[in-house]
Amino acid sequence: MSRRKPTSGDAGAAGPAPERQAVLSRFFQSTGSLKSTSSRTVAPQKAMEVDRSKKRALENNEPVKKRAKKVQEKEGGSDLVMSGDSEPKKCLRTRIVSKSLEKLKEFRCTSALLQDRVPTEPLQETFAVLPKCTDFDDISLKRAKNAVSSEDSKTQSHQKGKTLTSDSKPSNKRTKSIYTPLELQYIEMKQQHKDVILFVECGYKYRFFGDDAEIAARELNIYCHLDHNFMTASIPTHRLFVHVRRLVAKGYKVGVVKQTETAALKAIGDNKSTVFSRKLTALYTKSTLIGEDVNPLIKLDDAVNVDEIMTDTSTNYLLCICENKETVKDKKKGNIYIGIVGVQPATGEVVFDSFQDFASRSELETRILCLQPVELLLPSDLSQQTETLIRRVTAASVRDDRIRVERMDNIYFEYSYAFQVVIDFYANDIVDVKGSQNFSGIMNLERPVICSLAAVIRYLKEFNLEKILSKPKNFKHLSSEMEFMTINGTTLRNLEILQNQTDRKTHGSLLWVLDHTKTSFGKRKLKKWVTQPLLKLRVINARLDAVSEVLHSESSVFGQIESHLRKLPDIERGLCSIYHKKCSTQEFFLIVKTLYHLKLEFQALIPAANSHIQSKLLQTVILEIPELLSPVEHYLKILNEHAAKIGDKTELFKDLSDFPLIKKRKDEIQEVTNKIQIHLQEIRRVLKNPSAQYVTVSGQEYMIEIKNSALSCIPTDWVKVGSTKAVSRFHSPFIVENYRHLNQLREQLVLDCSAEWLGFLENFNEHYHSLCKAVYHLATLDCIFSLANVAKQGNYCRPTLEEGRKIIIKNGRHPVIDVLLGEQYVPNSTNLSGDSERVMIITGPNMGGKSSYIKQVALITIMAQIGSYVPAEEATIGIVDGIFTRMGAADNIYKGQSTFMEELTDTAEIIRKATSQSLVILDELGRGTSTHDGIAIAYATLEHFIRDVKSLTLFVTHYPPVCELEKSYSQQVGNYHMGFLVNEEESKQDPGEEEEQVPSFVTFLYQITRGIAARSYGLNVAKLADVPGEILKTAAHKSKDLEGLVNMKRKRLKHFAKLWTINDPKDLQKWTDEFAVEEITDFSS
Repeated sequence: MSRRKPTSGDAGAAGPAPERQAVLSRFFQSTGSLKSTSSRTVAPQKAMEVDRSKKRALENNEPVKKRAKKVQEKEGGSDLVMSGDSEPKKCLRTRIVSKSLEKLKEFRCTSALLQDRVPTEPLQETFAVLPKCTDFDDISLKRAKNAVSSEDSKTQSHQKGKTLTSDSKPSNKRTKSIYTPLELQYIEMKQQHKDVILFVECGYKYRFFGDDAEIAARELNIYCHLDHNFMTASIPTHRLFVHVRRLVAKGYKVGVVKQTETAALKAIGDNKSTVFSRKLTALYTKSTLIGEDVNPLIKLDDAVNVDEIMTDTSTNYLLCICENKETVKDKKKGNIYIGIVGVQPATGEVVFDSFQDFASRSELETRILCLQPVELLLPSDLSQQTETLIRRVTAASVRDDRIRVERMDNIYFEYSYAFQVVIDFYANDIVDVKGSQNFSGIMNLERPVICSLAAVIRYLKEFNLEKILSKPKNFKHLSSEMEFMTINGTTLRNLEILQNQTDRKTHGSLLWVLDHTKTSFGKRKLKKWVTQPLLKLRVINARLDAVSEVLHSESSVFGQIESHLRKLPDIERGLCSIYHKKCSTQEFFLIVKTLYHLKLEFQALIPAANSHIQSKLLQTVILEIPELLSPVEHYLKILNEHAAKIGDKTELFKDLSDFPLIKKRKDEIQEVTNKIQIHLQEIRRVLKNPSAQYVTVSGQEYMIEIKNSALSCIPTDWVKVGSTKAVSRFHSPFIVENYRHLNQLREQLVLDCSAEWLGFLENFNEHYHSLCKAVYHLATLDCIFSLANVAKQGNYCRPTLEEGRKIIIKNGRHPVIDVLLGEQYVPNSTNLSGDSERVMIITGPNMGGKSSYIKQVALITIMAQIGSYVPAEEATIGIVDGIFTRMGAADNIYKGQSTFMEELTDTAEIIRKATSQSLVILDELGRGTSTHDGIAIAYATLEHFIRDVKSLTLFVTHYPPVCELEKSYSQQVGNYHMGFLVNEEESKQDPGEEEEQVPSFVTFLYQITRGIAARSYGLNVAKLADVPGEILKTAAHKSKDLEGLVNMKRKRLKHFAKLWTINDPKDLQKWTDEFAVEEITDFSS
């Protein structure tokens, strides 16, 4: 803001004084807010105040004169006003310096003296800098502390009999000035939404105030400055969606405050002399990013960076978690019953689940990893184990991509309160038998699920998104053990199904290999398929039949469908935005027009689909889509395409017979317009100019333009609107009155059209569920085409699915490594059967490929049960009800668990949950402790799976004693190792260096082979890792010594075992001689 430059040195001294005072005042209080140190004013400042008041009036939509009057009254009422030269101006600096010194002395006083000072009104508490909601620490607790301290300050202030000001308006302690009407309006809204960053609409820009402005400046990299009583920053209106998305992505809750009245309507209202009324029109968080403010679609111009508005294909779940503490069986162990409700407002999906969880909270972690929520809704008080898990999962992601945590008071999660909330919400739907059945289904849910549902209802009401919960029949059970394979969080992580373990990105995961989808909603559906492999043979084979037909068919139908899918926007999110009535006219028109074209295109494919397509799944999907999309044609015909594309709601509807209110308003406008046109004849008569016409300049209509040389003919009661050097423009009194009335009618028309638009959307939403089903079918087609593209990669086969317990794979390959390495990957076979050999004990050298092999078996099994082709020559897969893995070695700092504890916790969970139909993978169990304990645990655990669980098991170990289980269970267990070659030439010693040992040189064959690998050749890995040669030689020498000691002990044990079977003295003498010879040999070696 430019300031009037002083004309003299004295004025220059006086001019910046308030700024100096504001800077110095930062040191005068302990609360951190700025205060003014002086309330004295001088004559030059008075003129500046009047100028500023004019600017404020323009900014706050106030009459200039009235604002200026307020300033004059304020100054006139002060007993410190200076008039004329009653006091030299040079004294001003002296007063400021002395006053500053006094304040600095006060600042250095002891805390006891500080307590005697009058506390300030805690208005600043409202605008305290809020920490990001992404942080785990509960913001509400911090806010509560601030509130308590503020209340204490208020109490002390009242006890001393001090008040903020005698005026009705609050005074700002920092500048001793009255808050402007706009600032008062902001304060009122901020007090109602303390945890929200507010975008306040002011004409052509959105403004931030106070700490909101500082946060916006920091996060959005925009300029922030002091204006009147608050720090402020601003953005242009057309960039709103960009900055809202940026702040939301960083974890903030964002609110958009818009003006709710226009200038013309305000002029005839009762509040024409007040600030424009504004209200909070939208709230946004990570999971609730829906609306035309944040979804610009086709209304964007080419100048906008495409990266900033790129369609988000990820899932945006809001996940609510509730614990049922009444059913805790063992508090010491931390076991608890948990209910969850997950909502995706952007797509309309609602899932729920309830389960018994253990102290490790592995079940809850599995569901969080599966859903990958962007926001968690939690009670203020959770069990310690759950809090630990929440802290861990929210800290796992990158800073700007952390899960947002929202806390609610515990009372909202109490069953009695939740039950009443749910009854009130669904009461209106219980009008028929169907509604009653839906309601009874809700009431039959587990208690913690109902509590979570009530909390979600309350939370979404704040965003006007609760409507998505109104149809309970669309709720889906998340973990249906009868329908989907069990894949827990540990398995999702270990097998890298959704993310790789290096940088947690999709690249290098199973989803990355399978994802060739063309649409956003197809991507989301494929992700569900990957995390929820099927258990029903009929459904799996239906998918495989569809993939096979797309792969081998020569029909052009599939090519046409795939080309149609490439052009589609995110229809699923668009329909949901329409359902919430938060869409723009552009978005609505784009979605409806897209659906209408799809209907025509699929309608044309029906004859070919009936004659050429054999797959029942494909036939059903393709034939149902045109019928489901049939309602959209009616709505498309109603709309005016040009008006929809530019967002003009006044011309949006072609036929106004269904919109009588709009028709009436337009008739009124036309009547006034006709009157103004008829009045033109009167103007021509007065001016004696038959060719006089109305002109429009800069949006100002119905002006009469007269040359400045002919102004004498203008009646005195005409109003001059504008002028140039050559001409002047006027409104007659009739025009002034009717033009004002016309503008009021036009603005009323806009409001009426907006109301009719919402009614139009409500009518369209009657077809929401049928249209969603059509999108569901399109997503299914996209996923099938994606799996067909995977099968085209080469050397993929269609797996044979059976009910029995077996996994038979011929020359299988790891799907991810196969894509990355191509032909370099060495294929391996697997033969596991419940009736014969069902356990493979795998040994071999480090880096020999053991872990890749066992992951390969698990991933091929998952792909087969998804309905995908698999990377193998042949594959026969029995239906597996769950895959459980224990691999990797890492401690868990958040849980406070060591590497070995983490290892055994995972193993204990597998023992509890695995069945005879499961696939169990254990990689190097027992390595985190001493050799004896490790062998004992590994041996006992594996024997339990062989004897009791009877699951298909792959067990990787470096402990040779574990391999002895093959002797005890020869029918069920087989010993295998990864093939390798030891190069004797490389490891051969020179004759003169007998004492020096060097590591063996090992060539890995990466081939699964029967038998036990006697050694692990760890020194070879050390050599490959460039461990210094001296260390390697020492290690090799020590390794040979230890190996010799172990072999000697084994021989002795074998001899003494033979001793127990001797009965004859001669045999005893023979045994003694042999033992003596071997002892001498061992000693000499």
